Amino acid sequence: MTARRLLFSIRLLILAFMVGLVASGITAIPLVHEVAMLKRWVHAPLLAPVVWPGLLAWIDTVHQGVTQGYGAYPFLAYGTDWLAFGHFAIALAFIGPLRDPVRNIWVIEFGMLICLLVIPMALIMGPIRGIPFFWQLIDSSFGVIGVVPLWLSWRMTKQLAATA
Repeated sequence: MTARRLLFSIRLLILAFMVGLVASGITAIPLVHEVAMLKRWVHAPLLAPVVWPGLLAWIDTVHQGVTQGYGAYPFLAYGTDWLAFGHFAIALAFIGPLRDPVRNIWVIEFGMLICLLVIPMALIMGPIRGIPFFWQLIDSSFGVIGVVPLWLSWRMTKQLAATA
């Protein structure tokens, strides 16, 4: 692969990761509305019979907690606003590797490390916070999915550095 093609592929992978971070952050803001929509969706007559009962119960619990918690204490939503901000800030850090991946490979490595640390975070804090195991696996999947484009871009960046 030519250096130009490598650079294009690296940038595409990093951009995809950044878009994923921003999209994930955006979903943290309208949480009450999203959980209400999810609850309506999983309880729809065509879908409810095929959805795992544990998942239905968990979504009902989350809906109740978010609705009551945010309703009585709207400042709790500020926490998810900051969660969204964190996603946006991390995405901005990837502008460096987007511009010059070889010089900023450390940001890609940082991102891979953070993706991998999502798994122990979910598996340690999940039980402490009463999160069902199947949901901890869903949360962990974000780290597993996120590390793939970063690892590919890291590998290609190493190749690009070797060609320079």
